[in-house]
Amino acid sequence: MVVRRQRSAREPRPSMFRALANRNFRIWIIGALLANIGGWGQRAAQDWLVLTELTNNDAVALGFSLALQFGPILILGPFVGPFIDRFPGRIIIFWAAVIETLFGIILGIAVLTGVATLGLVYALALGLGIVQAIETPTRQIFVNELVSKDNVPNAIGLNSMMFNSSRLVGPALAGIGISLVGTGWTLLFAGLSLASAVIAISMLRRSELHTVLKALKERGQFQAGLAYIRSRADLLIVLTMLFVVGTLVFNFGIFSATMAVVEFGLGAHDYGFIMSALAVGSLVGALLVARSSRPRLSVITMAAASIAVGGLAAALAPTVTTFVVLFPILGFGAVLMVATINGYIQTTTDEIYRGRVMAIFSTLLMGATLIGSPLAGWVANAFGPRWAIGVAALGGVVATIVALVWMRSSHNISTMDTVRSAFARSSTDLSDTATQVITITERRP
Repeated sequence: MVVRRQRSAREPRPSMFRALANRNFRIWIIGALLANIGGWGQRAAQDWLVLTELTNNDAVALGFSLALQFGPILILGPFVGPFIDRFPGRIIIFWAAVIETLFGIILGIAVLTGVATLGLVYALALGLGIVQAIETPTRQIFVNELVSKDNVPNAIGLNSMMFNSSRLVGPALAGIGISLVGTGWTLLFAGLSLASAVIAISMLRRSELHTVLKALKERGQFQAGLAYIRSRADLLIVLTMLFVVGTLVFNFGIFSATMAVVEFGLGAHDYGFIMSALAVGSLVGALLVARSSRPRLSVITMAAASIAVGGLAAALAPTVTTFVVLFPILGFGAVLMVATINGYIQTTTDEIYRGRVMAIFSTLLMGATLIGSPLAGWVANAFGPRWAIGVAALGGVVATIVALVWMRSSHNISTMDTVRSAFARSSTDLSDTATQVITITERRP
């Protein structure tokens, strides 16, 4: 039986943008937004460069450049955690942003001067991938230095909203730029915009940064991080759910393109409209995370369930209109789940292990997507795009079952308790059994 806490009055609903009251966070997120728009624009322009200007529509060359950029995190990701846990995030992000800006400017100038080659693109993509393998998990945990602990979930939600907004705006601006001024100028402007992160980091007031405990240099830090994760059954569960969803669900480009072209016979304009609709669903999921007072495993579970529902509905959508209406549910559930897992890990993990755990988080998410993309493409080719989306729905089902079975077997939490916890309006509405037991666990190996 679940015993509810007594309350005299309902707690006020937390503000969706409360983390923006912090000056450092405002500066950081504005700089990150501009840099991310440039980063997504640079990626789109680079893809166009490889596919149409340096090769004759060679998809293999394009795939190789993407593998060089995103592959390093699979190899380096798990091992950068001890480094992140030892050094200030501000310094790591600053120098990473400087290097990324230089790489972007070099590529833009090379294209404008006519000396760009496929080899240069490959070299810069590999260098960028190595830098981002270190910078990505560092950037995710840096919010702990920008805002108070109570505002970390809100800051993570706003970061997710910023990321999805830039993912929508960046490629669109790149497309306009390529058509108006050409690929070279577009790449140069995108590279220069990456300096926004450098400027933002430089403007932060160091005296207002929140102190975060850092690990001392010692042997066996990587193994200690793995031991810490193994000692936390809840972390093992959410990371397992993350890997399942990352593998089977985060293949939105394949789903959108194949449904638009193969299933409905649409053109590029309609494909862009489908991607925009998906981005709207993603933004709604990020806003819900920002609105939440604290991340809960029950919300992660219900988000996985919404992936299953949205994926099945989109796979069965009979017309383009119904597909555009239903497909965003898949993006909503995926972003809500991943952003909540991000917040859950950061708010329940000991400070000295946070970098190592988030490095595993980033590796699993990126690695799973690299594994899942060929699988989704094969299913779409062999059985049709609807089946590929159906596999994504299956991923949501598997992730939901994993969470529900663990909560029932380990904490005797029923499915209805999980649902009530996920939809509770405030922390006073939450039962001790359905929430606290899951987060108050032994946190050291």
